[in-house]
Amino acid sequence: MNSIKLSKRQEEILHIVREDGPITGKQIADRLSLTRATLRPDLAILTMAGNLEAKPRVGYFINPQSAFKQDAASLASQLVGDYKAHPIVVPKSASVYDAIVQIFLEDVGTLYAVDKNGQLAGVISRKDLLRAAIGNSNLEELPVSVIMTRMPNVITVSPDETLLEAGKKLIQNHIDSLPVVREVDQENQLYEVIGRITKTTITRAYVELLDY
Repeated sequence: MNSIKLSKRQEEILHIVREDGPITGKQIADRLSLTRATLRPDLAILTMAGNLEAKPRVGYFINPQSAFKQDAASLASQLVGDYKAHPIVVPKSASVYDAIVQIFLEDVGTLYAVDKNGQLAGVISRKDLLRAAIGNSNLEELPVSVIMTRMPNVITVSPDETLLEAGKKLIQNHIDSLPVVREVDQENQLYEVIGRITKTTITRAYVELLDY
């Protein structure tokens, strides 16, 4: 993204070109009720800065590389709290059988196990459930607490972190889902689950930002 600070008029020009480009300088000037001479310095600055490109007899249009950088920067700054989905939780005392039913009914890849106080105790993935189901015929008596990844080994994200930070955690830890948590007790690492962020969540956010 360009480091140059744009004026209000330059922002308006970019908006017009983004919506209606390619567009001529005269058409932009008419839209802003300005003369072409008045507008010319702004168009020159935006072109030299790489925000706009221009072709003779075609007009001005958004530089695709600049647009991509701006969209990427916009996505990176979005907060987890604005995109989190409803968390799918089960008691840590629930059976593996009940967890399997829940994960398919909700069509999710991960369940969050909570203790009797509703605080995060662990995470159960489809792989955990599949592994437990193989060769085990008594799934109704096997609690998920036996197979789950337990706290404090669960990777979490807070609602104030960015989607970029969440995405990095997903990739670096080779996981598909992050519980969005609110801290209850820092010393004892107790967290309330208030949402979830997945790779699909981030993909959807990117599509929404690009689909203008």
